[in-house]
Amino acid sequence: QVQLVESGGGLVQAGGSLKLSCVASRSLFSFNDMAWYRQAPGKERELVAGIDSDGTPNYADSVKGRFTISREFFKKTVHLRMNSLKPDDTGVYFCNARDNDGPLLGYWGQGTPVTVSS
Repeated sequence: QVQLVESGGGLVQAGGSLKLSCVASRSLFSFNDMAWYRQAPGKERELVAGIDSDGTPNYADSVKGRFTISREFFKKTVHLRMNSLKPDDTGVYFCNARDNDGPLLGYWGQGTPVTVSS
């Protein structure tokens, strides 16, 4: 069973920055893609940023130019650098990873909360 462990969330003022990390229990090379999702209070979970096996990133329109997803293969870690944070970025951020044999929707971490104050 794959384990994903997120960290780096916290409370930050609007305009500030945070860097989230997701450590996987096995090599990042074993995944087809990895992503960060977030769920705001009372809202559905939404895709924030993803990166495929070739390293091609994709971002939600709301975070383009502010967030950057990256990988550190040696540390089996995916990062999400978040700059110019806004109160609308508040939510629980979840790491997701998909492979060929696992669940259709992939594996999930337990989430790390981010609160952006105005």
